[in-house]
Amino acid sequence: MVVDDDRVMVSLLTMLLQMEGFEVMAPEPGKSIAEQALADRPDLVLMDVLMARADGIDILDQLRSNSDLMSLRVIMSSGMDVEEKCREHGADAFLLKPYTPDQLIQIIRAKLGSGGGPAASAPLGES
Repeated sequence: MVVDDDRVMVSLLTMLLQMEGFEVMAPEPGKSIAEQALADRPDLVLMDVLMARADGIDILDQLRSNSDLMSLRVIMSSGMDVEEKCREHGADAFLLKPYTPDQLIQIIRAKLGSGGGPAASAPLGES
């Protein structure tokens, strides 16, 4: 699941990830990220920290406070180096923007392949 308020970024990330064989989803308007994650059960969430209408750290806190979503892998990204803060709130990884497509794919594959979860090649949206 790609969570970002920049539609161009969501489109580019979706295209890149689909080219790598991942199934990509974006949250539906009007639904909270937690509600969407509970309904769709993505393997991983890639989320921007700073968004116009939402704070990625607050959303991360909501995900981590829900017992059904505590183990959901979350990769946070930002143009500011807030890695320590993201990790303190439960992020599995952090990417400092701008990052390369190779960096993104490498970290996604590493997170999907860890913790006894789905194989590294599994689509982002599959359970």
